[in-house]
Amino acid sequence: MSVAPGRPKQARTAGEAEGTPVTASTSRGPLAGLRIIEVGHMLAGPYCGLLLADMGAEVIKVEPPEGDIARRVSPHFIGPHNAYFASLNRSKKSVVLDLASDAGREALHALARDSHALITNLRPSAIRKLGLTYRALGAVNPKLVCVALTGYGLQGPYAENPAYDYVIQALTGVMALTGDPSAPPTKAGYSAVDNSAGMVAAMGLLAKIVEGQGGQVDVAMYDVMLSQLNYLAGAALNTGEVVERLANSSHPYMVPAQIFPTADGWLTLFITHDKFWRKFCGEVNQPAWVDDPMFATMEARRTYRAPVLAAIGAVLQTAGAAEWVRRLGPLGIVVSEVGTLAAALEADLTRSRDLVVPLGDGDVPLRAIASPLKFEGYTPSYGLPPLLDQHREAVFGKALA
Repeated sequence: MSVAPGRPKQARTAGEAEGTPVTASTSRGPLAGLRIIEVGHMLAGPYCGLLLADMGAEVIKVEPPEGDIARRVSPHFIGPHNAYFASLNRSKKSVVLDLASDAGREALHALARDSHALITNLRPSAIRKLGLTYRALGAVNPKLVCVALTGYGLQGPYAENPAYDYVIQALTGVMALTGDPSAPPTKAGYSAVDNSAGMVAAMGLLAKIVEGQGGQVDVAMYDVMLSQLNYLAGAALNTGEVVERLANSSHPYMVPAQIFPTADGWLTLFITHDKFWRKFCGEVNQPAWVDDPMFATMEARRTYRAPVLAAIGAVLQTAGAAEWVRRLGPLGIVVSEVGTLAAALEADLTRSRDLVVPLGDGDVPLRAIASPLKFEGYTPSYGLPPLLDQHREAVFGKALA
């Protein structure tokens, strides 16, 4: 839903709360005119707010007097800005409120009256204690959407258990499915749970705004991660398949679909259709594999996985990874070198998609990854992350400054 800046009061949309004027804004974007309160820390909640800010929403970050812990979590500072905090909080406005105090609660209510949604990622007991639920804020603004990002949900016997990305990956089986079978269970190399939960929370928030009704949205990181094991969970639930780790990041059903060592590095090869398998066989000079009953079809290659992969692996070690990409890529075969983050940040593909952007006007040498969403006719304005309490007067006026 897009709420136009300056829309006359009588022309409310389904997503506009009665008594919730849309803040006039000069920003563009599909979410221009939406005001979102973020009471979050570290990653999941702030990432949700970041996605919305990139689409033009006004995101007001409410911080405790000591600030979001993310302001200090990284050893890397660019001027006054912590690199970790900057990666998750660009373009937001910061105000400090002590929500444990009457004055802080009153200021929050003032914000809620003129806002469309609130995001928080605290423990359920803290969410309730600080008055960050729809039950507490619905009387202030019946159309307010309250999104609670927690580990295990707002209610239930596990609700108050501590939850971090690491723990959720462990509990849902993600760690047990990641890494080499001979190695210990392995965490994904980035914060997969926090980021996924932030995206789901943004989707739930916008769904309620489109619906035009306020209410509580309950997003549990555990639920989000378990849902992302979709086809693996489906196999376990419906056939009793024991889903286990496979060597070299292999796909459980497609062969070959994994990484292979080459003469000088690792190669990702992902062949999904037998027509590409036949092209692969011709390029690697193994025409006999086209009709060999162990190799010819995906079903056969899956049945004879070990000898098939050994034979492919021997062939791929006769040349370097870049050479195989050069030869196989033009055939439509999905193939890539296994690179590093540093290489990806400097890659031609990254530049072609304008994915590395400066924050602010360039006076501070801060860069970040751009929004993954691209809209025709709209380019986000990537502002600097806010300094602590930087926008108190802008948000509340001089009376509370």
